[in-house]
Amino acid sequence: MATFLYKLGRLAFRRRRYVALVWVALLALAGFGAASASTATSSSFSIPGTEAQRAFDLLEQRFPGASADGATARVVFKAPGDEKMTDPANKAEVNKVVGELKSGSDQIASVTDPYTAGAVSKDGSTAYVSVSYKVNSMELTDETRESLEDVGHAAQKSGLTVEIGGDALMVIPETGATEIIGVAVAAVVLVITFGSLVAAGLPLLTALIGVGVGVSTITALANVLDLGSTTSILAMMIGLAVGIDYALFIVSRYRAELAEGREREEAAGRAVGTAGSAVVFAGLTVVIALAGLAVVNIPMLTKMGFAAAGTVVIAVLIALTLVPAMMGFAGKRVMGRKARKAAEASSESSSGTEGKPNMGTRWARFVLRRPVWVLLVGVIGLGTVAVPAASLEMGLPDEGSQPTSTTQRRAYDLLSDGFGPGFNGPLMVVVDTAKSSDGKAAAKQVSDEISGIEGVVAVTPAQFNKAGDTAMITVIPKDRPSSVDTENVVHSIRDAGEGIKSDTGAEVLVTGSTAMNIDFSQKMNDALLPYLALVVGLAFLLLMLVFRSVLVPLKAALGFLLSVVAALGAVVAVYQWGWLGSLFGVEQTGPIMSMMPIFMVGVVFGLAMDYEVFLVTRMREAYVHGEKPGQAIVTGFRHGARVVTAAAVIMMAVFAGFIGSSEQMVKMIGFSLAIAVFFDAFVVRMAIVPAVLALLGKRAWWLPNWLDRILPNVDVEGEKLREQLGETSAGGHGSGGGDAEGERELARV
Repeated sequence: MATFLYKLGRLAFRRRRYVALVWVALLALAGFGAASASTATSSSFSIPGTEAQRAFDLLEQRFPGASADGATARVVFKAPGDEKMTDPANKAEVNKVVGELKSGSDQIASVTDPYTAGAVSKDGSTAYVSVSYKVNSMELTDETRESLEDVGHAAQKSGLTVEIGGDALMVIPETGATEIIGVAVAAVVLVITFGSLVAAGLPLLTALIGVGVGVSTITALANVLDLGSTTSILAMMIGLAVGIDYALFIVSRYRAELAEGREREEAAGRAVGTAGSAVVFAGLTVVIALAGLAVVNIPMLTKMGFAAAGTVVIAVLIALTLVPAMMGFAGKRVMGRKARKAAEASSESSSGTEGKPNMGTRWARFVLRRPVWVLLVGVIGLGTVAVPAASLEMGLPDEGSQPTSTTQRRAYDLLSDGFGPGFNGPLMVVVDTAKSSDGKAAAKQVSDEISGIEGVVAVTPAQFNKAGDTAMITVIPKDRPSSVDTENVVHSIRDAGEGIKSDTGAEVLVTGSTAMNIDFSQKMNDALLPYLALVVGLAFLLLMLVFRSVLVPLKAALGFLLSVVAALGAVVAVYQWGWLGSLFGVEQTGPIMSMMPIFMVGVVFGLAMDYEVFLVTRMREAYVHGEKPGQAIVTGFRHGARVVTAAAVIMMAVFAGFIGSSEQMVKMIGFSLAIAVFFDAFVVRMAIVPAVLALLGKRAWWLPNWLDRILPNVDVEGEKLREQLGETSAGGHGSGGGDAEGERELARV
């Protein structure tokens, strides 16, 4: 592989104008496709194989005109002072609103009158109007939304407090200006790392082109493939982070090759042949982790995973082709003035010694002197942070998790105060009486049994369809939608339904957004272990190919699990317990979003393997070229620690930028990925990994002979490439020098 990538790097360097033209053309084509594509609708949220989904499908089949998947809104009114919503003036204002809503848009399916529908609170202070639409929330026109908001604003002039909840006002989430801050931080880190504006600009430019191609393609195909708005945001988040990192590693290796006195084209070829090999395998681990989300069998999550994986593939291709082409355009300016002077001084010196050891070298030597202590501190520290993960509760956020500045959150609070928290998440019970001898009696039995369940405050009379073979019953739980008590109510109804089916033949199914969330969380829980086994297993095999070792991939996987559990602990502490919540924009604590742990596992595993591959391949390269295990660790850190640190800081900055999103899911994922990268890069890869390798010594690179014969040699460290270029192991890339004190110290390792 190293030989092929070496040739590819040289070709891209020589034909840089053609390579740049191809990528610009692809960006323009994707941009044109995105601009000309129709506005994306909401991605259909389905959970195959769950009771809530079966009930939803049955409703669409048996109640064809009910628009089961249509958007909904609740216009909530609260009377001022001691007034009541039943007072004539207030009642007239509400009736006026009902009339205006009915005539406000042809997308409206129905509007309820609160005075005939029983939607006035017992104390008379609060009332609400339910609005149903013929289309889902993302297909609502701007005129329809504006009509809804205008009606609410007009009613406020009468002195009533009016707020609007429901998904009708849901729009594509705004991520704010904080991503720009993330990119700005990345730029500063790159300038500090390289000491050159040109070198710093290369990773940013190429990453932005890659993200532009990827996200524009997703936008262009959004309607065709039914991709939701969140898909492009997450693809941008991951694509930007890995795009900068992959380009960073290629540029860094290119500068190292130039510093050794090689010609620019040769340096580009060697950079792509060595660091590019690591990029390919690091990218493969990310793609495996993201594409593996398909095992969960939730279409929305599968599409998110594949879209993000496609963006990573583009980032890898850009790193292997566009980056060396851009290095050709940059010339020697890719080296800062200080670096150029140092290279010239080094070439004029014949002493063969190095200057003052850098921070990575000093840290590696410290770890080699105290490996047990470093290992214990790292493991115990992450273990302590992981403790809150034992209290993890999963669910999906409702409008109660929205900022208090939004009308949706204020409507949620008004309904909770006036009617009880459960009114924000009613349960829809569907009774299929097709196989029952007396459907009405079966439906009444269902209503009676549900009324007696603890935690239920109201049950509406059954409403049958025209055929009379299906009934809908609305159940109002006592507690808020995301509470454990409401989940228990759903399970109790389902347990009662089993007995009713055996007695009457009628099937009882529970659906609605709350039941969907519960089933979704359960499905995510069930899929977590199989997903972990698949992703970790495939990546373990991949890393065995890269490192020609059994223990190094095992150590990589265990370290990853430790960092993920620690990150989950931090997420629970902030978003579930509320620790430092105000710092991260948490306005309402509650269960952790159910898709977050499995999504975090997928993304972080891929990114963790990035650092493992980039750092340890340099150690492997030095070891293969004749260095002792201890010195190979120092060599890996001397060349890789600075760059891996920069890459981790950049990735953290990019992910942390999404904490400012208005969407709770994006906010939580941004935080979890940023903190997980911090733990994995700085604690696991920078401390635990060298400590374990120091304790293992030569055993770290052990591979059974029979397995060595079976596994293909992908030559990530470029050994075959060096042989073809006429170099010996003694002249290997990582073997150079070191000060006398370092040599004496390493001799003892």
